[in-house]
Amino acid sequence: QVQLAESGGGLVQAGGSLRLSCTASGRNTNWYAMGWFRQATGKEREFVASIWNLSSTNYADSVKGRFTISSDKAKNTMYLQMNNLKPEDTAVYYCAADPNPSTIRNSQWFAWDYRGQGTQVTVSS
Repeated sequence: QVQLAESGGGLVQAGGSLRLSCTASGRNTNWYAMGWFRQATGKEREFVASIWNLSSTNYADSVKGRFTISSDKAKNTMYLQMNNLKPEDTAVYYCAADPNPSTIRNSQWFAWDYRGQGTQVTVSS
């Protein structure tokens, strides 16, 4: 089993930045697909970004050019650097992991085997 723990959420003004972290435990996830999703109040959970093997990445159009996903294999940790944040980025952000590398192309939350509990990001205008 893989346990995922998100951290780094908080309150930030529009135009500001935050970096989210997702640390995996239980298994080495260095060769897993890893991803970020988010869910705003009253909306469906949506795909944000994913990564495999440090350099294969995939982003939602809404965050391209503003968010950067990365990972540190030595720390078994994935990051989401969020810049130029907008009020519409306000949501609970969740991380996910899956042993199948091709899952980085899957934007469906329940397609990922392991899922975290989320961290709140609030962007004020």
